[in-house]
Amino acid sequence: MNILEKLDELSIKSAGIDKELFTRYSVKRGLRNQDGSGVLVGLTNIGDVVGYEKKGDQVIPAHGQLYYRGISINDITRGFQKDGRHGFDETVFLLLSGKLPNQNELHNFSSYLVGLRDLPSYFTKNMILSLRGKNIMNMLARSVLVLYTMDEQAEDHSHMNVLQQSLNLIAKFPVITAYSYFGFRHSYQRKSLIIRHPDPALSTAENFLYMLKGENYSRLEADILDLNLVLHAEHGGGNNSSFTTRVVSSSGTDTYSAIAAALGSLKGFLHGGANIQVIEMMKDIKKNVKDWNDKKELSEYLLKILKGEAGDGSGKIYGIGHAIYTLSDPRAVLLKEKARELAEEKGRTDEFKLYENIEELAPEVFGKFKSENSKTIAPNVDFYSGFVYKCIDIPKEIYTPIFAVSRIAGWCAHRLEEITFSSKRIIRPAYKNVFGRADYEPMEERSE
Repeated sequence: MNILEKLDELSIKSAGIDKELFTRYSVKRGLRNQDGSGVLVGLTNIGDVVGYEKKGDQVIPAHGQLYYRGISINDITRGFQKDGRHGFDETVFLLLSGKLPNQNELHNFSSYLVGLRDLPSYFTKNMILSLRGKNIMNMLARSVLVLYTMDEQAEDHSHMNVLQQSLNLIAKFPVITAYSYFGFRHSYQRKSLIIRHPDPALSTAENFLYMLKGENYSRLEADILDLNLVLHAEHGGGNNSSFTTRVVSSSGTDTYSAIAAALGSLKGFLHGGANIQVIEMMKDIKKNVKDWNDKKELSEYLLKILKGEAGDGSGKIYGIGHAIYTLSDPRAVLLKEKARELAEEKGRTDEFKLYENIEELAPEVFGKFKSENSKTIAPNVDFYSGFVYKCIDIPKEIYTPIFAVSRIAGWCAHRLEEITFSSKRIIRPAYKNVFGRADYEPMEERSE
């Protein structure tokens, strides 16, 4: 056995912890209470995620609600859709400022972001196109850290400077993501390379589609991408990447390091990559279920997935269930409405119906499989977002980066709140050491 194999074996052995000890010491695994709710670790004015309601002394499942600065996501989306405009910029303004912009404020804010979109040509060439990576999330994180070196005020932690840094990153994320995909595609698929510069006349969603596809996109495609950006922009301080932003920011580090850390969190398949897993699961279902409208056949196959006998063997029906939402995920409800329109435009109503059938059957199948102590579940936003991206012909390599393009608005809002109004103490929870004590052994007495 070589030294690497030896270290690997010893490391695995030394990491073993008896699960009973978590109960003995009342450890909240994953910072979750026994009922699955999150352990309260902080206060925020930004986002609120609601999946339960209180009736008397009981806490019962409720239809999901999501609030940005106290305003329902349903009202926010209804407002800009009614006026026929895209809502991502005003959502960013709301999250950062705490208020909805008036018409003049929104115009000035959008113009300010437009002025920050462009990347220096040497940055695009040297850091994105020449230094290609295997994963666009890593290319995005690397680009963020390089932007640190270009900022003469990178270590200025004043509120105004951090706000300026935040807006610069928010404006540049769509461009960095699109260009990183071009570099990735050119390198690994050997296709011709076309770089389109941001168009100042276009909204964030339109501009992103333009950089990816030129003018080959419909109004509905732009509308649904804008909706997706709004729905993913914030989800409370407890989601893994936003909490990462707050933990790292509490140490006194710079904006770029905090956002790079958040990107590392979002990259994880348990956080930002779920919509890709939904797409892969649906591929498997379409391959193995002959009649997509035969609910008995479909239910039987979903049960096989839960038992780990089908799909990827994980025992998970991806896109179904959420840590907080129970009866419904408000983001999924809103996205589903537009997804239906998109399916009709693209001639994919049969596939959309399959999604609806799974949405209907999965909770029932899950209940039968678990039988006892089963949680109330419904589709989450990832269930339909992958379908939407696929209909728009967005490559799966940028599904999670698009999440980052949106969620950076929430990250920056949480960073600003953490460095301005928090307790000003580094976030430092406790871990109980259960290894025990050991005597130091002289070299000559150590066993092989």
